[in-house]
Amino acid sequence: MKGVIAAAMVIAALLVCCGIAVATPPIVPPVQYEQFCENQKVSGTGVIDVSTSIIDKQIALEYYNMMTGDGDFELDQEQVYSQNSDKLKRNLSSFQNGEVKANLNLYENTKMTYASKDVPLVGGKYLHSKKFYGGIGADVQEMFAVNEMEKEQEAFFSSTQPYDTWGKYGIPPEQFANVLKGYGRNTEAVEWYMDTNPTHLIGIDTKNTFNGTWGTDAKWHRIFYKDIKAHEMFTGKFEAEKLLKFHEYPVPEREHAPCEGIDC
Repeated sequence: MKGVIAAAMVIAALLVCCGIAVATPPIVPPVQYEQFCENQKVSGTGVIDVSTSIIDKQIALEYYNMMTGDGDFELDQEQVYSQNSDKLKRNLSSFQNGEVKANLNLYENTKMTYASKDVPLVGGKYLHSKKFYGGIGADVQEMFAVNEMEKEQEAFFSSTQPYDTWGKYGIPPEQFANVLKGYGRNTEAVEWYMDTNPTHLIGIDTKNTFNGTWGTDAKWHRIFYKDIKAHEMFTGKFEAEKLLKFHEYPVPEREHAPCEGIDC
């Protein structure tokens, strides 16, 4: 066992020294795909207990959304999940300026109001692209405990290669990354192939007004390669507009190490 660990450490060190970028290729969606959809409109006064969780190892998705409270409440919400991203297309202002529909594996759109003098609305949201199952290892999280809140929010996630590129461009999903790699820094060709394909995209886009505590956490870690963290928390009366997004270009490239050309 110690020998295996030592060998893995040596390989990782060689990758860092030699400048070989370890990219995350798009996940090929299963032929027999699965979907989930929930649309709801709720308005009233009373006890609120709402929760949704989706874990799918095939597309490296981990998603939790929950809130509890007791007060005046209105909710207009759509939650959609599809292993085949061709079946889930939405306009996102944070992707291609919202001019084209993006292929997604998870999409959530929430409009909500809450008011209570005595009982706060407590909740949170968590989105994770799990590295162990082929994701990029990034996650975004929202947390709140508020007596008043008005919120509009989109949450989105994508990790698979769309199938429709086969019919549109004659490229099977299994070959897409290699074809795209061949275009290198030809940005026009890359944009043509990636026009509706935000593979390895994860994030939330929110606008809210609240009285209480609200905050977000985001991080992206890859051993020996990157470590990105962002944390914010506010308590009081605030208005906030915020976009949190991680996106990795899903194609490997050869990086040149400083020691290249030297016996290192």
